Amino acid sequence: MNEPRVLALAGLFQAVSLAQQLANQGRCDETAMEASVASVFRIDAPSVAAVYGGVGGVRLGLRALIGQLDDGSRDMALTRMAVTVMRLERSLARRSELGTTLQEGIIAAKRQVAHFGQDSPQVTRRLADLYASTLSILSPRVMVSGHPQFLQQPAVVEKVRVSLLAAVRSAVLWRQVGGRQWQIIVSRRQCSMLARGLLTGAMLDNG
Repeated sequence: MNEPRVLALAGLFQAVSLAQQLANQGRCDETAMEASVASVFRIDAPSVAAVYGGVGGVRLGLRALIGQLDDGSRDMALTRMAVTVMRLERSLARRSELGTTLQEGIIAAKRQVAHFGQDSPQVTRRLADLYASTLSILSPRVMVSGHPQFLQQPAVVEKVRVSLLAAVRSAVLWRQVGGRQWQIIVSRRQCSMLARGLLTGAMLDNG
């Protein structure tokens, strides 16, 4: 396990944590959401950290990852979502035509960002529709459980889908830097130590 892999994994856990927050509370950590959505558009970033706008962009994800690696505070629903996203990324890799559609859709959404801004309802809707028309037709489907009062609100559902799109982006990145599922089990302790070090560094950088 190395730092780029830990950061990509933190990006994945951050995005599924955001989906969980939205489903249960109808809102989420806006700073983390901003960094996760931005990662979808940073296709040619020079490093893994740059995909998230710096290590600080995945602070929520690093905390979630540390929580999942420590026996006492594990959230099995979060783990299940993360594992499903990893499997979904493998399904996507086998469907090159869907991958192309997804990439073209992201480029189109990026043009909208220039006009309306990343957090605008127009961009959120475009990305949510893109997730629904590509990734949600693949197996396995990522199941997000929460309160019906929030999951019945179209604006919340859209943000959940955007979070899951960001989660898949991080899963693709994790695979690109040599990440494999078995490494999390075999290198759990090392992964936790690296995540703690990165989180401490990000907190210090932020003052």
